[in-house]
Amino acid sequence: MIFLYAFIIGGLICVVGQLLLDVCKLTPAHITVSFVVLGALLDAFGIYDKLIDFAGGGATVPITSFGHSLLHGAMSEGHQHGYLGIAMGIFKLTSAGITSAILFGFLVALIFRPKG
Repeated sequence: MIFLYAFIIGGLICVVGQLLLDVCKLTPAHITVSFVVLGALLDAFGIYDKLIDFAGGGATVPITSFGHSLLHGAMSEGHQHGYLGIAMGIFKLTSAGITSAILFGFLVALIFRPKG
């Protein structure tokens, strides 16, 4: 049943993104930033953790989870180390995702050539 919930929640997040792209004529950059901020806001109100418990990978894979991780890390380390902990927490939880995005982006840029 967890697979069905993950598929539905992940699909709904993608549907919202596609509707924003088609109906509102927003650019992909606007949608990405909006989803990161939405994930951070949902984490601030304690909703995103419940969504992760309910949907599993359907809530942790989309870009909204990146906003959740940013705020979650900043708040947990900020309580322990103050203002310096905010920056430490952001990088502590998101460094693996940022590093893999840079690495795979570099590898794809080496293999493929842009049309244009």
